[in-house]
Amino acid sequence: MSAAPLAVIVKGWPRLSETFIAQELVALEEAGQQFDIWSLRFPTDKKRHPLHDRLTANIRYLPEYLHQEPMRVLRAYLKVRKLAGFKQARALWQFDYARDKTRNRIRRFGQACVLAAEMPGETLGLYAHFMHTPSSVARYGAAMCGLPWAFSAHAKDIWTSPEWEKREKLSDATCGATFGATCTAFGADHLRELADTPDRIHLIYHGLDLSRFPAPPKREPTPAGSIRLLSVGRLVEKKGFDNLIDALALLPAELDWRWIHIGGGELKSVMQERAERAGISNRIEWLGALNQPEVIEQMRAADIFVLPSRIAKDGDRDGLPNVLMEAASQLLPIISTPVSAIPEFIDTGVHGILTSDAAEPLAEAIHSLALDPDKRAQMAKAANARLRRDFTMMPGINQLDKLLRQMCGQA
Repeated sequence: MSAAPLAVIVKGWPRLSETFIAQELVALEEAGQQFDIWSLRFPTDKKRHPLHDRLTANIRYLPEYLHQEPMRVLRAYLKVRKLAGFKQARALWQFDYARDKTRNRIRRFGQACVLAAEMPGETLGLYAHFMHTPSSVARYGAAMCGLPWAFSAHAKDIWTSPEWEKREKLSDATCGATFGATCTAFGADHLRELADTPDRIHLIYHGLDLSRFPAPPKREPTPAGSIRLLSVGRLVEKKGFDNLIDALALLPAELDWRWIHIGGGELKSVMQERAERAGISNRIEWLGALNQPEVIEQMRAADIFVLPSRIAKDGDRDGLPNVLMEAASQLLPIISTPVSAIPEFIDTGVHGILTSDAAEPLAEAIHSLALDPDKRAQMAKAANARLRRDFTMMPGINQLDKLLRQMCGQA
């Protein structure tokens, strides 16, 4: 077994939609952190980002479903039940299960047993990406082994987790995290209100590793009224692409436009049918999931980036989508919405346009920018300058590296 002092728990590895996690872990490794990755799920994406190939850490997969590896789970249970912290971990899980009687909650405890049984004895701490399922597995496993743990929270995990669970993961009385990192001030303020010690919550922007991106292209002015629109994001409710399709159908007939969409998602057929009904499917390209170099290539060829994020019915929402910063890195002007932490990067009218996610104002914003190439260039330049000034990667990596070393007693 590896002697890595840190165990990193993730939902799945590798994942195309979670470039920010790959970027962070590669940077931490290059900063000298030694860790194993423990993944709750096997990969499903057919492609990989080049970033994934830069990571040298061991990748270990926990049982995705307990019934698939019953003997492994049984061996782990028989081993960890002898640990001094097992009774505390079991009590934590029973208290959670009483309020969340789901198979997922049972699976979390089983995965935690395997994690605690198979982690090398040299492990000094656990770090989970996302505050919901991965953090539950980390918390139960840490309690069994008597180790500290921490988490990084992002978007869905903050806004769809029940308040009682967030409070308990932030409380010393219930084996809470040593610290929590989150990538938006909006999320940090919320978690600090729930924490018994607000100082344990740290705002750490993901930022962008600009060394991975080409210099922005020299953008030649396109004819007014001829425009190539680009969106990158999963086809799920919180991304608002249904409203964008409706907005595109409202654009004036004389406007020459095309929309390119990158990303998978469960609503793909629904969105394609919506475009068919609106009579605009011949102007849309659905490219599916692409790796990062392919995404950047499309950004360099586009004229406007559009991401109409909104709050989903279950409370899920974006944090600060990395694709906005990626678009800014390529001097691609941005249209988005003032949801969650997006205004932390974009001041509307300065670094891009933030509008309501409703079809009419979206269409108005697209039409306005399509006819004004000078304004597009001005806002793209301002967003790029802000990115380089306030949203590069290394300040956050340095802060996180220090926190992890302190947690593991290595500072």
